[in-house]
Amino acid sequence: MEKIAIVGGGIIGLTLANLLPPEKFEITLYDEPTGQATKASAGIISPWLSKRRNKQWYQLAKAGAALLPKLAQDFQLDEAIYRQVGSLILQPEENLAALTELAETRKIDAPEIGDIHLLSNQETAEMLPLLKPQKSLFITGGARLDGLGYLNHLKKIATDIQFHNEKVQIKNPETLLTSHGPEQYDRIVLAVGPHLKELSAPLNYQVDIRPQKGQLIVFETNFTSEDWPVAMLAGESDLIPFNNGKILLGATHENDANWDLEPTNAAFHQLTEGAASFLIQPEKLFQFPHSQRVGTRAYTSDFAPFFGELPDGIIVASGLGSSGLTTGPMIANLLANFLNNHEKKWDSYQKSLINYLK
Repeated sequence: MEKIAIVGGGIIGLTLANLLPPEKFEITLYDEPTGQATKASAGIISPWLSKRRNKQWYQLAKAGAALLPKLAQDFQLDEAIYRQVGSLILQPEENLAALTELAETRKIDAPEIGDIHLLSNQETAEMLPLLKPQKSLFITGGARLDGLGYLNHLKKIATDIQFHNEKVQIKNPETLLTSHGPEQYDRIVLAVGPHLKELSAPLNYQVDIRPQKGQLIVFETNFTSEDWPVAMLAGESDLIPFNNGKILLGATHENDANWDLEPTNAAFHQLTEGAASFLIQPEKLFQFPHSQRVGTRAYTSDFAPFFGELPDGIIVASGLGSSGLTTGPMIANLLANFLNNHEKKWDSYQKSLINYLK
């Protein structure tokens, strides 16, 4: 049996731990979750209309969106955690025809987009009553995912995994320095987000990674919201309804905040003001009790993730940025296939590792 240490209990680390067969691997997961991006996140799974130029990122995100329904079934995710409710895309009216054409084109290679509908003013408002009447594009394949709920559920079902809530250091490619002293492993996986830079420093690696602060707002409402679609608003704010009247608005992308985890009034005003022009009665939502989630993402110079095996045998994964809920499970799946079947089928999903880690 192969001994595997996974450092980092976010969306990559925990998904990978649950994908590896326990009869073949003895898995120990080390995690100190302060500021963890997944724990603070909730997001929209709907990458198909992205206009990012990085074609490899799009292939990764598209594959991740296609994989999540299967993982939801395999992991028995509750609908409060993951559900395909459809995505509303709100853009200036003059852009909607081009977006519809893009959706039809991309559906050829991504049938999981589902049905594509150009909605009238009234149809948009009826589908998500918080919105003012306005034209929109609706795709039925879009989904919502609660990062915290996902992590909690995966921990619950991971009965064969040893969990240690602590920071560790790496001594060499086979040894971790833990609170119980040095621990030897056949393979070490580093999935620690922006902490990869400091964790890999003793091995003289230079990593193109930096922290990005993200904040989102959670409104506790009395709305009957479980069947509402998610809404991708023009600008930085997304509107994400969950069960039991929980409405999320987010998230910010703060590149200069480093490791600060304090919620700010500036973020609250930025997100609410950005969403207000799309809402029929903004005060109707903003009057409800709210809290703010704060996490620290990892991002690279080109805003693309990276993952794979280093020359010394260590496996790394980082740089997910704001698309981690979509790309993270797919990265974990690719790494699981490598560890289990020795398949390195990831060149089409990323640039070479030397672009990010030397």
